[in-house]
Amino acid sequence: MKQLVLDIRPDAPPTLDNFVVGANQELIAALLDPQALPGHLYLWGPGGCGRSHLLRATVDAAIKAGKPAAYVDAATVADELPQTPDLLLAVDDIQALAPAAQIGLFNAFNRSRTLGQKLLLAGDAPPLALALREDLRTRVGQCLIFEVRPLDDESRAAILATLAARRGLRLADDVIDFLMRHGRRDLPSLLAVLDALDTASLERKRAVTLPLLREMMQSGLEI
Repeated sequence: MKQLVLDIRPDAPPTLDNFVVGANQELIAALLDPQALPGHLYLWGPGGCGRSHLLRATVDAAIKAGKPAAYVDAATVADELPQTPDLLLAVDDIQALAPAAQIGLFNAFNRSRTLGQKLLLAGDAPPLALALREDLRTRVGQCLIFEVRPLDDESRAAILATLAARRGLRLADDVIDFLMRHGRRDLPSLLAVLDALDTASLERKRAVTLPLLREMMQSGLEI
């Protein structure tokens, strides 16, 4: 399983290849063919951990393989979900489902066996901590459950150094250490800072150093 890939960019389409795996090898293996699994799947983790990336990537991979699949966000669910046979149905942020939408997802569980559907769900907490109606929470708890485990600082630092090198930049060790201690450590935020440092380095014809980073912060860069 690849740990680092060439195409980790904020604007890169989400795929299973450009998700930074870290400690999520078992989860990624399951998502490579979710229809072959014996049950529905529920992924949970804090914001920024990659839940939406994984749902969108899995749906996209299924569609490219010629299989019916759909991604819906909880905020867009009314009271019914698609009833297409053999559908891989991904529902994101289920903790935000409105009362009528919770009934809709409960009904989707009930008819999934008849329709041959597979449900791929994501939320911000384990099933017992979800503020959902009890019958739905019970159904979610019966899914195959995976916690999306965040990257550790060593992995984040390695990713930053690798991506900088691929741009022809060298991030001084003290720059990386400073970002790990004082900055937001989710990958999108770190990549945004790397983009800003790259641009500033080119414009000012200066190496990426801690003094440059401090100057940029004084000018309004949020890390």
